[in-house]
This record gives sequence, C-alpha cells and structure tokens, in this order.
Amino acid sequence: MVDVLVVGSGPSGLMLAGELRLHGVRVLVLERDAEPTRVVRALGLHARSIEVMDQRGLLERFLELGQKYPVGGFFAGIAAPPPEGLDTAHGYVLGIPQPVTDRLLAERATELGARIRRGSELVGLEQDEHGVSVELADGTRLRSRYVVDCDGGRSTVRKLLGVGFPGEPSRTETLLGEMEVTAPPETVAAVVAEVRRTQKRFGVDPMGDGAHRVVVPADGVTEDRAVAPTLDDFRKQLVEVAGTDFGVHSPRWLSRFGDATRLAERYRVGRVLLAGDSAHVHPPTGGQGLNLGVQDAFNLGWKLAAEVNGWAPEGLLDSYEAERRPVAADVLDNTRAQMELMSTEPGPRAVRRLVTELLDIDGVNRYLTEKVTALGVRYDLGEGHELVGARMRDIGLKRGRLYGMLHQGRGLLLDQTGRLSVQGWADRVDHVVDTSEELDVPAVLLRPDGHVAWAGENQRTLTEARPRWFGTTG
Repeated sequence: MVDVLVVGSGPSGLMLAGELRLHGVRVLVLERDAEPTRVVRALGLHARSIEVMDQRGLLERFLELGQKYPVGGFFAGIAAPPPEGLDTAHGYVLGIPQPVTDRLLAERATELGARIRRGSELVGLEQDEHGVSVELADGTRLRSRYVVDCDGGRSTVRKLLGVGFPGEPSRTETLLGEMEVTAPPETVAAVVAEVRRTQKRFGVDPMGDGAHRVVVPADGVTEDRAVAPTLDDFRKQLVEVAGTDFGVHSPRWLSRFGDATRLAERYRVGRVLLAGDSAHVHPPTGGQGLNLGVQDAFNLGWKLAAEVNGWAPEGLLDSYEAERRPVAADVLDNTRAQMELMSTEPGPRAVRRLVTELLDIDGVNRYLTEKVTALGVRYDLGEGHELVGARMRDIGLKRGRLYGMLHQGRGLLLDQTGRLSVQGWADRVDHVVDTSEELDVPAVLLRPDGHVAWAGENQRTLTEARPRWFGTTG
C-alpha cells in the first residue's frame, strides 16, 4: 500500500507529488498516456505560480528555460501597461510551454522519491474507512490510503465518485496547433493585426524555432473534442476567418478546446480528493488554468501530508475545499466575463470599449491583474491582523530572503522581536529570528503555502493560533 495515489501527471498532479514527498509521504502517480504529451495547452506562469516555484527552490530551473514578459494585457487580451506597485517580487509573466513545465515538475517529484507509472489507466475505484482500492485497465489492483484526482476535465474518478460537475457546456470551439507556414513574416503579421481588430480568438504567432502557434475559431462544436482536428480543418478555418491559410504545413500537433465552464460540487468524497481540471474547467482566457491547478496542489499538499503523518488538526484537510473552491468559482466568473468581452457582437464590443477605458485607471488595472495572476487571493482565516489569510510576498531579511527559508514546505515563524517561541512545534514550524525593512509587524506565522496564519507579538495569541494549522504538541 502507498500513502497517496495521484491520478494524472499534469502540472497539478506532479506539483502535488513533489509537495507530498517533501513530507515523506509515499506517492505513486498514475498516468493514462504512455508518453508525455507534446500539446502546448498553456504558455506560462503567472506571478503567484512563480512565487510558488520560488518558495520551493524551483524557480531557477524555470527561469533557465523560460522568457520573462511584462505584466499586463491579461484581461480579455485588452492592452494595458503593468500596474504600479504590484505587491510581488516577481512582477512578470514567465513564458514557458506546458510540456516543459510538466518535465521540470516530474523531475522534481522523482528526485524527491515519487514514482510515476505511465500507461496506467484507472477504470475502477472503491473506498472504505481504511483506504482506497483502484483497478487499472490491465487488471492491476492497487491500494492506497488516499487518492487525489488530477486527471482533467473528463475525469474518470470524478464520474466514479458521482460528483456533480454543473456549469455550461461549450458554446464555441477553437482550433489550436503548431505548424510551419510559407507566407512571408510581414504578410502574416499584417493579416493577423487586421483580423484581431475584431476577432480576438485568432493568432498565428512565431515560436522561434521555425513553427507557428496557430489559433483559429472552429466552425462549430464537435461532439467529441478528444478527436484531434486535421490540417485541412485548420486550412478551411484560416481561409474562412483570415482569407488565407498562410500556406500552413508540417504540423507538430493539432488540438481543439472549448469554452465549457464547470465546477465540481465537492472537492472531497471520503479519502478521495479532486484538484486541477478534475475540479474545474473554464475557457483559457487570461492563461489561468494551469496556474489554478498548481496552486490547488500547493494548498492541498501539506494538509494531506499532515493527515497521512498523523498530526493534522480536525478540519485541516477539509479546509482545502473551503479555501480553493471559492477561488475556482471566481476564476470561472472572470473567464466568463472575458469571453463575453471577446465576442464579435455589437453589445459585447461596446462593453469591451468601456472596459478598455476603465483599464486606464491604475486601480482598476491593478485589481484585474491581481485577479488573473492570483496575487489577490486571500483566504478567510477569521479575525485578526489585516495580513491574516493573505499570501506573504518575498521580502528581504538581514540574512537572506524569506522565500529561501520555505523550501522544505514547513511552517515558519518570522520573529523580529526575538522573544517568541515555537516550543512543542519545532518539528513542523521553523523559527527564524531576523528583521526586515519591508515588514511592519513584529512577527508573522506562515503556513507551508506562504499564507499568513497569525501576526502580532503576543506569545499567548501565537500559541492559541498554531494548533489550528499545526496540530497539538508532540
């Protein structure tokens, strides 16, 4: 028996596997496909996900293979400058194709001791009070204490659990692929600029290696989006939308996506939990999907590890759904709004012009940027200091930087007074006595995900706050 079976080796599942292994949890990742996908569903990491990688010491790996871009222009593709005073040390977008993100997270998980079993499709699941039994397509049966479903919007696990997935089906569909073009670069640029004046779901963008990423509206919604489109489908739609097919040829991969918007009714059924696209699907506007799933895993990992390791306080694991489901609901709403703003109909185009004017107001620009990048996420952790529930950005200390002290995924008491103590919790919470010109509160207690659980200077209130997140003393 393993401690946790993670179903799906996308960014959510791989991030979760690494987080669990930081705490010694035995993890096996089951992946249906025999080989990693080449399909580039997502193109980068937003600021909060960049912070997540930095908190775990992974950021340098991503920076080596990615490209920094300015923050701005996320909301419905409306051009906007970077907002002033964005509350992060990483005020940029990191362009990096999803297959590269998958590879880096897989390497990290396996370095920490997670096992990844490819070509393993889950077809059956049963659970009892002691664990979960799963059946694979080849007849293999496995047993684990918990299962986390990260297997995407068509999740088998969610269906086996009978968890509802209400929302709206796809109303529009878009073709997406990488291929070469014969049209001159200046022709491609001129045509794309003209088409995008009204059709925001269109693009023919050079990838820097001879290929172009082609995005073009489909002529309807196919019954089975798992069936890849053909090169002829792309040619037909390019001619329909742009008046030319740009001489596309030699495709590397071809895919399609819709604008279905759905949210799981529950994130937990007994010993089985949902994360990533298994729990929520939405249009890709704003590039939030991969980031939302990675942040699900970051929230869940330490809580599930605490449950497995036997010290989780009552309600800790359930706080995963309580905190993350509202975040997903907000993402679904903002992608719905963005899709309306990308419509070619007169009404939505008028609203788009109005929103474009509003984005000239820095406060509006910052608000929408923080929404899309998840920098504005704040969990409801009850009463207390205004910092409680918010993520703590990376700050400089006398002896380094804050995020450099979070690599092991433990809690952290940053104590500028030198008078506080974590006695009894030292196996779960690091005590750092240091000072920062960027922190105007005497001390903060950070959860392993970097959110503030307590702020102040009183040992009694600190001692009262710790058990909620770190259990009783050993």
